[in-house]
Amino acid sequence: MSLWLTGIGVSRGIAIARVQKMHAGDLDAPEYRLEPAEVEGEVRRFGEAHARAHEQLRDVRNQIPPGTPGDIAAFIDTHLLMMDDRSITEATVSHIRNLGINAEAALRKTRDALVAVFEQMDDPYLKTRKDDVEHVVARILRSLLKSEKALPKVEAGAEPLIIVADDITPADIILLSQQNVAAFVTEYGGPLSHTAILARSLGIPAVVGLRDARRLLRDGELIVVDGEPGHVLADPDGQALAFYRNRQAEQAEYRRNLVKLRGKAAVSRDGVKIRLLANIELPEDAREAAANGAEGVGLYRTEFLYMNRKTLPSEDEQYEAYARIVSSVQGPITIRTLDLGADKQVDSGRQLGPTPNNPALGLRAIRLCLKEPELFRVQVRALLRASALGRVQIMLPMISNLQEYRQSIGLIDLARAELEREGRKMAAEVPVGAMIEVPAAAIAAPMLARHARFFSIGTNDLIQYTLAIDRVDDEVNYLYDPLHPAVLQLIRHTIESGAQAGIPVAMCGEMAGDVRYTRLLLGLGLTDFSMHPASVLEVKRIIMDSDIGALRRTTARLLASTDLHEMRELIAALDQGDGRS
Repeated sequence: MSLWLTGIGVSRGIAIARVQKMHAGDLDAPEYRLEPAEVEGEVRRFGEAHARAHEQLRDVRNQIPPGTPGDIAAFIDTHLLMMDDRSITEATVSHIRNLGINAEAALRKTRDALVAVFEQMDDPYLKTRKDDVEHVVARILRSLLKSEKALPKVEAGAEPLIIVADDITPADIILLSQQNVAAFVTEYGGPLSHTAILARSLGIPAVVGLRDARRLLRDGELIVVDGEPGHVLADPDGQALAFYRNRQAEQAEYRRNLVKLRGKAAVSRDGVKIRLLANIELPEDAREAAANGAEGVGLYRTEFLYMNRKTLPSEDEQYEAYARIVSSVQGPITIRTLDLGADKQVDSGRQLGPTPNNPALGLRAIRLCLKEPELFRVQVRALLRASALGRVQIMLPMISNLQEYRQSIGLIDLARAELEREGRKMAAEVPVGAMIEVPAAAIAAPMLARHARFFSIGTNDLIQYTLAIDRVDDEVNYLYDPLHPAVLQLIRHTIESGAQAGIPVAMCGEMAGDVRYTRLLLGLGLTDFSMHPASVLEVKRIIMDSDIGALRRTTARLLASTDLHEMRELIAALDQGDGRS
């Protein structure tokens, strides 16, 4: 009998293959006290295990085939850097020596402390980086216990398998992707986990957060994985198999046609030009974005420079990082200033106050930078210097009122004056814009638009703050609804405020790259989309097939409706066609 299961779809595509389970990754690590004479020997044992784990991870890095997208190798590089970080190595050694406990117990104490820091972050992308800590620690722990996990093997020429596991590390995904694995299903994880991001980059269908998957699915059982809605169908009948095989063929033809859109302009059927930008983190991402027709970068995050280190990055270190990325981008690049909370500064050797009870409403992003102007000044100086190499724009995160924006501009002007006195090269003009990710900023958009040079809507936070939910919290993430009427009204109000003031309005949140919302956003008046490079061609195809005038008329009806059922019907009509009524 068929069994229908639903998790979180994180990487689109349909896979039909047999199950291969990976057993639970939980390790039974002992905890015991050491005699004083045993302490240094335990420190050496930890060091040897750490070196073995590092070598294993380096071997995975060396197995990545030439020509693989750079963001894939970057996941392993991130884990290698994290493994060597003093917050893991020195902290663990300190626990062994100061507490007189064995290496496994000391490593777990280190892990728990680091995970607690990440869990208090408000930014969903950064919050899920606790998974990296778990993966790195687990690899060292296995080395300590000499309990190496064997990956399933798919022999050359054999039928592909669908891997079902509690969780899968980035290193395992990379190795398995070279063995003709058809899809991944995991019991844990979310849309921003590295499992999800890597699966999307590799084009492998994936469903995460499907609890009890290993108990409900049997080894060798034929299943269907539909990665877009997050569906898993076990033991499908003949009719279901025929349906999904037909959809597989349709998707393959769709992907072949997408490639033909490279180099074509994103212009709608009624002649409206739409600007497609990319969200990137590495120079390699910029090359992929340009190849897919992105006209520039709408979001470049800078938090990576501040994480997993004891000291703050210097101006020159930041300048070199920004210079590399700016030099690799054709077109404008929007760089977001530091978006971390006070709770994270402990990692960089700065204690800016006690960890707040609710970091989402505490000292983070531009609030932190304005309270610690020297932190902001160093970054701004580096950004202004990098502007001499390309078309740089500076974006201020979590602006909630005009005073914050004007205070930030004052500090940026002071940094520019300093650099001018020093004879440093800069662009004559560096536009400064505001991220609209707090409902207060969206409501006050007409006032902000008279001063900001551009807006960028961060839908990830805007939705969370508007609906008062944490989308990475399994208990409430079902309430995360980009189509909530309040969210749509705030987006429209922001777009209209920008248009009335004559400033561009982009969207850099995940909504911008989700093809389910492309026609709705066009109908709301959005003309600048910023997304993962892999999404550019799909969004472009929808734009080219759309009549934006018709979409705007339908969307106006949608927003004017007070009938929730009618609103859903109109949204479905937009998703299915071009909005003609």
